[in-house]
Amino acid sequence: MNRYCIKALLIACLAVCLVGCGGDKTYKNRRSPDHCNGPTFHRDDPGEDKKPVIYLYPETETDVSVHLDYAGTLTCTYPDYHDGWRVHAKPDGTLTDLNTGRTCYSLFWEGHDDVTYHFNEGFVVPGRETATFLEDALAKLGLNETEAQEFIIFWLPQMQDNPYNVINFQDTAYTERAKLDIEPKPDTIIRVFMTWRATDAPVDIPAQTLRAPARQGFTVVEWGGRECPAE
Repeated sequence: MNRYCIKALLIACLAVCLVGCGGDKTYKNRRSPDHCNGPTFHRDDPGEDKKPVIYLYPETETDVSVHLDYAGTLTCTYPDYHDGWRVHAKPDGTLTDLNTGRTCYSLFWEGHDDVTYHFNEGFVVPGRETATFLEDALAKLGLNETEAQEFIIFWLPQMQDNPYNVINFQDTAYTERAKLDIEPKPDTIIRVFMTWRATDAPVDIPAQTLRAPARQGFTVVEWGGRECPAE
């Protein structure tokens, strides 16, 4: 084989490699086989409940079981949900997964459903004011500083560069389709689920009243949210 044939062969091999390395550049919600074995959805899928995390604060160290009755498809959980979470919980919120022995600070899940959320009331917030707004709103909704910081650093990058964001904190529309069954029964449950959509101009909606129960006894806190399609 002369040097021209060798050169042609090398060029052909290089072309095949480049084609194979191209592929679809759409980034999906990556899932490990153990914890994220549901169907694949795009990260900006408007039907995806993102980052619900659950914190447990018992008054004394105790074993806790948490079951989620979700009217949708769980797409990712950590620790692995199995048929529910079983953890040893400390008053400071430190959790030990009784299945693996690993330590964590929250129970994470994501899921996908076909629920349509409405914005009959809420807030219209300029993107540049999102952080300040959330600091105030989350305090009123009962999150402590650490929980609120986790919430803000997850959502802020997606919201701060929008001209405006229409924001609503859902109540029974969310909790009735994502029911928590926890043993032993908590004394206080705080669940914050924010729905929001970007808009180029302000819209007129009634302001939402924000309140939370006082933290007493065994307290459970959850936060999550969903980006809804623009209207």
